[in-house]
Amino acid sequence: MATRTAGLALNNRRLMVRLVIAATAMFGFGFALVPFYKTICNVAGINDLLRPDELVKNTQIDLARSLTIEFDANTRNLPWRFRPLQNSISVHPGQLTRIDYEVENTLDRPVTGQAIPSYGPMAAARYFKKLECFCFTKQTLQAKEKRVMPVVFLVDRDVSKDISTITLSYTFFEVAGTTVPDKGRS
Repeated sequence: MATRTAGLALNNRRLMVRLVIAATAMFGFGFALVPFYKTICNVAGINDLLRPDELVKNTQIDLARSLTIEFDANTRNLPWRFRPLQNSISVHPGQLTRIDYEVENTLDRPVTGQAIPSYGPMAAARYFKKLECFCFTKQTLQAKEKRVMPVVFLVDRDVSKDISTITLSYTFFEVAGTTVPDKGRS
């Protein structure tokens, strides 16, 4: 019986040593996961919180440069008055800017239109980022209605140094099939 008890004690000690080694290895593996996780995130480009220097770079305003932004407004076969409230402004690349356009329906009935933007020079289009714009939706103006519509934008900091002036032009078109007919006509 003493041999059996001694054998059980030896087996218990071996099991205890194995369990302590396994627990220590799991604890160490948990600590090793943190730098491993950071490395995987950096390589995969996820969890940008680990790279705050790049986030700050993307949101800074380039105060060393100024661009002139000119505004233009046109209508195509649409009886509206349409104009920017400012003809041009000076902005820094990366600077969030708001400008307003005014539009007025000159008819005695509602009309729906939609604006399409264009840029000059064309190469500037990829750097011009609009966050709010009336061109994203159809606009229905009631008879004789006048409306002020904002455009919120920024010009990316990476805009070519060859570009010093950008023209943002909108052309409003009537949206076919959306005009409400006059009740007096048949």
